[in-house]
Amino acid sequence: MTKREPSRTRQHSRLMRIAVVTGTRVVIGSVVLAVALSGCRGQTSTARSTPAAPSTSGRGPAGQGPYTVAATVAVEGGAFGLAVDPGTHTVYVASAGNTVSVIDGATRTVTATVPVGKGPVDLAVDPSTHTVYVASADNTVSVIDGATRTVTATVPVGEGPVDLAVDPSTHTVYVTTGRGCANAGFCYGDGTISVIDGTTRAVAGTVSLRSDTTGLEVDPDTHTVYVSTLGGVSVIDGATRTVTATVPVEGPHPGNLAVDPASHTIYVTAGDGVSVIDGATRTVIATVPLHVASAHPYDLAVDPSTHTVYVTYDYNDTMSVIDGAARTVTATVPFPSGRETTHLLAVDPGNHTVYVTSPVYGTNQGNGTVLVIERRS
Repeated sequence: MTKREPSRTRQHSRLMRIAVVTGTRVVIGSVVLAVALSGCRGQTSTARSTPAAPSTSGRGPAGQGPYTVAATVAVEGGAFGLAVDPGTHTVYVASAGNTVSVIDGATRTVTATVPVGKGPVDLAVDPSTHTVYVASADNTVSVIDGATRTVTATVPVGEGPVDLAVDPSTHTVYVTTGRGCANAGFCYGDGTISVIDGTTRAVAGTVSLRSDTTGLEVDPDTHTVYVSTLGGVSVIDGATRTVTATVPVEGPHPGNLAVDPASHTIYVTAGDGVSVIDGATRTVIATVPLHVASAHPYDLAVDPSTHTVYVTYDYNDTMSVIDGAARTVTATVPFPSGRETTHLLAVDPGNHTVYVTSPVYGTNQGNGTVLVIERRS
């Protein structure tokens, strides 16, 4: 497969996320990342959070409120993909050593580490059953019981799982898979989506697209699956497992996705902005420019209770806050200095807390961190 320059920024980020957790050596241009992994730990951890110093905040117009980096939580070996169970306010973080760190959102401490497959890269939570699904580079999805914090099943899937999403209404799990890592390690989804029945914990079918995939999300109210590809955003009917539409997106190839199930609005990173898609009409209704110098949007998440969208960047220590109704940037939240890398994020809509991972790359080995960002009204 020929490398595509427009999507290269995101693929670098995905590459490093996969490479760090699998312990591979990656060459990007003239930069060499040599990664050493810590050992696997299954025991309970007593790691504690520390207040962010200095505390930083961004303030938007009335109604948006200030945002403060209130604490940081150390995650041993690195912090990569993450997901939140809003029912228990528990945060799950994929980390090196082939484990998932479990963070208590109330105390902001790591309360357990759960061994999973080799190289965990993405997670998703079914909040109706408090089940956590973890996609790993060893071509498996681990199923974790959130109550017992144990792996109850391991589901083989296609080669190179990349992204994962859950429909909690049907307990269906969707996993994009890849061709592996070719051309000096560039990893991408190859257009195949494995569909896992969360009840039987087995692959129930697949959906094939005609383009490489870069992002995946589900609207649980309409059972619609949205997949960003190099050609736009594919719309899949979860009931029939068929592609019903493709939404063209302006700018360079779309990247990560986020869905607001309350308004059925889809947000996708593209170029230097965020495209806004109406789930009913399946058209782009707006583009929100971000104007962050020397950075491109990488990850994003939605708080459906406030219709607020949060966006992080590759190699930039800020987070943009978008008012979903006004479709404008209302605040910019700086992170503590010295964390300039690619950040992933998740939101707890129950308390409006945003969690952002700050992984460790290269020879600067040590703990990754999860930044805890509070929204104060």
